[in-house]
Amino acid sequence: MMKKILEYMTEVLSAAFVQCGYEEKYGKVGISNRPDLCEYQCNGAMAAAKVYKKAPFVIADEVVEVLKDHSLFEEIVSVKPGFINIRICGGFLKDYLQKMAADPKFGCQMEQNPRTIIVDYGGANVAKPLHVGHLRSAVIGESIKRTKRFFGNRVIGDVHLGDWGLQMGLIIEELHDRQPDLVYFDEQYQGEYPKEPPITISEMEEIYPAASERSKKDAAFAERAHKATFRLQNGDPAYLALWRHIMTVSKADLKRNYDNLNVAFDLWKGESDAQPYILDMIEDLVERKVAYESQGAIVVDVALETDSKEIPPCLIRKSDGASLYATSDLATMVERERLYQPDEYIYMTDKRQELYFTQVFRTAKKAGIVKEDTVMNFIGFGTVNGKDGKPFKTREGGVMRLENLISEINEAVCQKMEENAKKKETSLGKEEVEKTVPIVGLSALKYGDLSNQASKDYIFDVDKFTSFEGNTGPYILYTIVRIKSILSKYEERGGKVEEAVMLCDPSGESEKSLMLTVSRFSDAIETAYRELAPYKICQYIYDLSNDLNHFYHETKIIDEERKEKQKGWIALLKLVKQLLECGIDLLGFSAPDKM
Repeated sequence: MMKKILEYMTEVLSAAFVQCGYEEKYGKVGISNRPDLCEYQCNGAMAAAKVYKKAPFVIADEVVEVLKDHSLFEEIVSVKPGFINIRICGGFLKDYLQKMAADPKFGCQMEQNPRTIIVDYGGANVAKPLHVGHLRSAVIGESIKRTKRFFGNRVIGDVHLGDWGLQMGLIIEELHDRQPDLVYFDEQYQGEYPKEPPITISEMEEIYPAASERSKKDAAFAERAHKATFRLQNGDPAYLALWRHIMTVSKADLKRNYDNLNVAFDLWKGESDAQPYILDMIEDLVERKVAYESQGAIVVDVALETDSKEIPPCLIRKSDGASLYATSDLATMVERERLYQPDEYIYMTDKRQELYFTQVFRTAKKAGIVKEDTVMNFIGFGTVNGKDGKPFKTREGGVMRLENLISEINEAVCQKMEENAKKKETSLGKEEVEKTVPIVGLSALKYGDLSNQASKDYIFDVDKFTSFEGNTGPYILYTIVRIKSILSKYEERGGKVEEAVMLCDPSGESEKSLMLTVSRFSDAIETAYRELAPYKICQYIYDLSNDLNHFYHETKIIDEERKEKQKGWIALLKLVKQLLECGIDLLGFSAPDKM
């Protein structure tokens, strides 16, 4: 297990404080917020001064005197009123990066006791096309799943489809009116139902909105849809057969769209899978007096004395006997506990659902559906807005389909690549462009989302997200492609990349700055892991890309005549490339070979 540089330094400084007669807690070292003055800083003398009734610079002077010849430091100085400023020894830094390069996880500490984790992606509704509102749960969920898995956990991603609600009744009744001769609507029909679906995805996507709009104006039709939903949910064979067709057609389309986002699920379950558990669950909760009847409905009290705001009871069955989202979510947990025994749950939905999930999580624990020590996480995300600050819409004012959004991004990337090609008087071949555009487009889309804190709304700016400069996905990919190009030129000139494994001591500020940023990889990734915060990965790989490009512009790598020095730089570039590729993989996209 690799210690982090800050841990090494803190140990050394703490021992020095103790040697000088002070408590070891004052030896904590942090990254300097003034890199122009030093790389690391210890402010413990400031705090110790109050306890030991000494001037802070006196304490700092004593500690520095003990450490002035320590091999860890290139420079360690006391600065009034009592700061200890540190520059790390280049040789130590080089050795640390050498260990990172030899570690498959680059110094990240794996879980000693891996956990079973369910990631619930918030569930798109069946029979409706994916739209921009589905983007965040898919993109954030995929990154969190990958990061949790990276640290050795067993992670199970579930799309958790909305496949059992009123939309099914609406589609069935609209289909009934359009194709009344289908055998599913013949009450006398006794044979097997057809294997081929009676509806295509394009027909279904036209039928559902039409039926939804009709139900708002036609009370009789709305009532029929409710009855059809009831028949389906109570096992009507004809409607179940029709439902299976709708599911088959819809899942195929959803899978195609999720594949375009590079998002994959271990489970394609939905609300329907929870149905067999609902009746027994409610009966059990009532018998054990966890739930009780209130005005004909079944509820569970979840308020705590420590609550600063009112938390209403969790409603798990309406007075008319109908189930609710909470009923389905709790029954889904019953199934997940039986099948997987998770140690942790992570749910992702719009942040406006926070109160609802507080109620559901508390009910699950109060009822003993999940263990008391099970970790229940809710990630509430903000909305994707247009440049006007309002939820992102099409030019016509409708909700934009996800595949249209991807097309818009790809068109912008293609245009930028053409502009870049003209400037450089070079061009990728047509086939290479066609292959590269979707890769770069996906980086623009995902990075544009993930570089924001999940809980915050953000502006979807196609021009900004597809820029090859600044804090964007294409800029990160451009940096990786730049490294690939340097490694390729090194090979063309007779070098062997696989033999470049030993790094060199840093010989300039830009090289050392790059190596310092490389050394902070495990810190950044572990923080993102603990805090369920992909944006921390984005912050890190952006900083690393900036430092790499600064080093590149200041260093003639390919023309360097000192072969061992050149080989050391190639080894450093290889490591940076690996870290950037690891980072983007955790975010859910990849890099092309050329751009």
